[in-house]
Amino acid sequence: MWSFLVAVSGFPTILFTAALVVVVGFWLLVAVGAAESHGFDGHVHFDAWGMGGGVTVVFSLATAIGWFLSLSATVLLDPLASSGVVRGLSGLVVLAGALLIAWRVTRLLVRPLRHLFPDEPGPSRLDFVGLTCTIRTGRVDVGFGQAEVAAKDGSTAVVQVRQTADEVLTSGSTGLLYAYDEVGEFFWVAPYDTALDPRGHGT
Repeated sequence: MWSFLVAVSGFPTILFTAALVVVVGFWLLVAVGAAESHGFDGHVHFDAWGMGGGVTVVFSLATAIGWFLSLSATVLLDPLASSGVVRGLSGLVVLAGALLIAWRVTRLLVRPLRHLFPDEPGPSRLDFVGLTCTIRTGRVDVGFGQAEVAAKDGSTAVVQVRQTADEVLTSGSTGLLYAYDEVGEFFWVAPYDTALDPRGHGT
């Protein structure tokens, strides 16, 4: 145990140990909701270094890998050091090697992990509010109705719609989704006149 503590607190592992403490503290704050992680979709990226991941994930992986490599190499090489000068030079070699290998291993791991754990939120029904739709049922009233709506990404969905106005909405009519009822899981819809749209189309 004592040799482990000496290796962890000695050069060069102490540099990775300090960074690892920061990483562990950060993820603990994320776990309790006191901090926010952008994971693989952070604002700062390492695409130029061939990693393609957010800063939190890249830094965390590189720190953990570098710490393990530095600790292992220090424990193995320390008995071979005959003097303080040799120990210092070997520490520099270990530091450079751990950084290089950690970068390469992180580069290999980040891209597969990015595909396994996508960070972007899925589509929400609230995204449809404000869009036009095409009525797909013969009528729409306070208790019945369906419509087809196209999302901004080009995908389409059939949603439940309701209306309380006296206007008639029949199959093929264009409507405007202006509110969403989370309890009933349906959209409030109103007739929409495409001729009044300055863009010349419903969406």
